Amino acid sequence: MKEHSYDKLLNIKTRGDLHGGPSSQSLHYHPYEPTPYSALEELFRHYQVKCSDRVVDFGCGKGRLNFYIHYFFHASVTGVEMNETLYKAAVENLGSYVRRTKSSRDSIQFYCCLAEEFEIGADDNRFYFFNPFSIQVFRKIVNNILLSVENDERDVELVLYYPSADYIYFLENQTSFELKQEIILPHLIEHNPNERFLVYRLI
Repeated sequence: MKEHSYDKLLNIKTRGDLHGGPSSQSLHYHPYEPTPYSALEELFRHYQVKCSDRVVDFGCGKGRLNFYIHYFFHASVTGVEMNETLYKAAVENLGSYVRRTKSSRDSIQFYCCLAEEFEIGADDNRFYFFNPFSIQVFRKIVNNILLSVENDERDVELVLYYPSADYIYFLENQTSFELKQEIILPHLIEHNPNERFLVYRLI
């Protein structure tokens, strides 16, 4: 399916403005860009999300990943977005999505806050990052996840799209996460080695 076809199916608007207005945190937070639907198709051909999973998308923007996962896999999803303009767009999309799908709002939530200040839920077990911020912020979030697991032990995985070298080095050399899976985007990685997903599992 094409980009606009998915938005139409889900009754949401996630295309258009990629920046969502200026940000006082722009040094550490990168401009919004949604994961292409074609990349999500490839990811979920190889990576399984169960309805019992609780997925958190850091830097969720207008909520594209959240609605995609909820619609196709019926998992609970949470979007964390620091930009108020994008957060409001996600909330508007939620209203449109619920009207179209007759879904309950209870399993889709959005929070407007800095990602490193988001409180990790005891059941949150899958975390998605599309290179949304600096390594300094990423470190803080991963440490928050690890602290949460110390309190409530569970199986945890991180999914990175377009992963930065800093993220990879940190995870592989300074944490207990290990690489579980690499999913490449066949027609894009030839031109850009970052066009891939890396899945890390906490051991």
